Amino acid sequence: MEIKLLKELNCPEWVINHSIGVSNKALEIASNFDDVDTKLLKTGALLHDIGRSKTNSIEHGIIGANILRELNFSEEICLIVERHIGTGISEDESKNLGLPVKSYIPQTLEERIVSHSDNLFNGADEVTVEFTMNKWRRKLGENHPSINEIQIIHEELVGKFID
Repeated sequence: MEIKLLKELNCPEWVINHSIGVSNKALEIASNFDDVDTKLLKTGALLHDIGRSKTNSIEHGIIGANILRELNFSEEICLIVERHIGTGISEDESKNLGLPVKSYIPQTLEERIVSHSDNLFNGADEVTVEFTMNKWRRKLGENHPSINEIQIIHEELVGKFID
């Protein structure tokens, strides 16, 4: 159903392939926990980039959540989509980025797993956490708080960070 919806909204094929990879990674990470709603996780992971049917900007999470709200998806799914960008966007950052002002930081375990799984993909290719941290260092600067947060989340969800 989720892939069919992505196709109906004309999501690019790379988004669909990326979303399938993120979903598989999210389910793999979920196996580390006893209390994950895997149906919610899988649906949220497959639909996390649905907003890319309209834009590739940082707003794609918000746009995607709004698309899903219009289609009467659960708020839990909508929040996974809305909060999946990077390690999350704080209220202050949202203001600076011109987004509706609020916190977009993942709260639930499912939100955190989808967000981190997304960070472990570059397009449809799975990458290491080190690759992701280096990518964000180049984009955001060496000392951006998101760099350290990626490491912390990885350790919490996947296990000991390896250099």
